[in-house]
Amino acid sequence: MSVDCILETRQLTKEFKGFVAVSNVDLKVRRGSIHALIGPNGAGKTTCFNLLTKFLTPTRGQILFDGTDITNDKPAAIARRGVIRSFQISAVFPHLSVLENVRVALQHRLGTSYHFWRSERSLNRLNDEAMALLAAVDLSPYADIHAVELAYGRKRALEIATTLAMDPKLMLLDEPTQGMGAEDVDRIRQLIKKVAASRTVLMVEHNMSVVSSIADTITVLQRGATLAEGPYAEVSKNPAVIEAYMGSANVELKGAH
Repeated sequence: MSVDCILETRQLTKEFKGFVAVSNVDLKVRRGSIHALIGPNGAGKTTCFNLLTKFLTPTRGQILFDGTDITNDKPAAIARRGVIRSFQISAVFPHLSVLENVRVALQHRLGTSYHFWRSERSLNRLNDEAMALLAAVDLSPYADIHAVELAYGRKRALEIATTLAMDPKLMLLDEPTQGMGAEDVDRIRQLIKKVAASRTVLMVEHNMSVVSSIADTITVLQRGATLAEGPYAEVSKNPAVIEAYMGSANVELKGAH
């Protein structure tokens, strides 16, 4: 595993009672990059994420993170290594404030989640760190409102803040712009670009305009196997990829830049 590669899979495979959901996937994610995993519905993208975070156990193959074989690690051990996943469905505490949501994630990281006797000073330190994270995702003005009151796009921004609170080396974003209007999509696109400046991002994303504008490398899955890999400009002109998405090799896969 090369030094600039933070995550690698070798022949990663998952079978469910004879159905092959992920088939011999060799994935290499470069440190400090935004890597997008795309493909038609049923291509195996979310299953791949579930394998990487060990919510599913591979049938065969290897997963290496930072040069260490993590194939047999449990989900909690994977998270402790710095592989943190943001889920497809918004996963925030609706009746806690925006600030409290981020503070819970910070307390979890520090291992003090249930230490109610911690000094007020330590909680103030968490407040300062939580506010800095909220500023990073443009949510400072919403710190004191309940998460349930946030608009959908801002709720996803809060989810990214709580993911950042876990201090990830590798952020896995599962459909971060799903169900959003154009304005929210653009906000989250800018946010991903911003947070990726100091860490690595692996994302599953359907929105081609997002993928084309921020991803350094794209891996296309079809029926659980790797169909193509490379920069968007190259992958979008690949006849096999166009065929998979459009059903016709005469149409170029387009994304707004």
